Amino acid sequence: MPTTSHPATPAPYPAAPRQAPTTEELLGSALHEEVVRHFAAKPGAPDAPYVTHQVRECLRYLYLVSRHPDRLGGLFLPVEQDIDEIWHYLILQTREYRELCEQRLPGGQFIHHRSVSYDAYQQEPGRETAAEEALRWIPLYTAAFGPYDDAALPHWTVVRFLHDELGMSLQQIGSLAGASEK
Repeated sequence: MPTTSHPATPAPYPAAPRQAPTTEELLGSALHEEVVRHFAAKPGAPDAPYVTHQVRECLRYLYLVSRHPDRLGGLFLPVEQDIDEIWHYLILQTREYRELCEQRLPGGQFIHHRSVSYDAYQQEPGRETAAEEALRWIPLYTAAFGPYDDAALPHWTVVRFLHDELGMSLQQIGSLAGASEK
């Protein structure tokens, strides 16, 4: 599974939270439509509204990595493989991806991608560390975008696990953000 890496000195980001930009603001409407069209046209692909949510969650992931490189850089990808595939597609649009990272995302730094197998990752930090790292995303996500919604749920592995396997509601998962900041 992929991880991210950043330069040693991350660009400063605003201390006060502000409204995060929309997917279309980050990508531009033409690239957004291109990405949705590309993934919705694949054999057996979900419909365009579902793919639109996948693209949204991919951009939210990149936004968080960019905004919090000190807390999230180098962590295991907490989203599903379909989100990673969208990230791969964006990386191949080299000019647009560079502009996204350096001009539209809050950190102003290129976000690198490196693939690491899940087995290799679990051996390195161990299960407890992997679980802590996965939970680290929840308060940052809810601070930037509000609570997870039904459209985000299928794409964030740990959130889906908490919901489906542990029976937590999205409201309860959102409240983990407040509890972790105390």
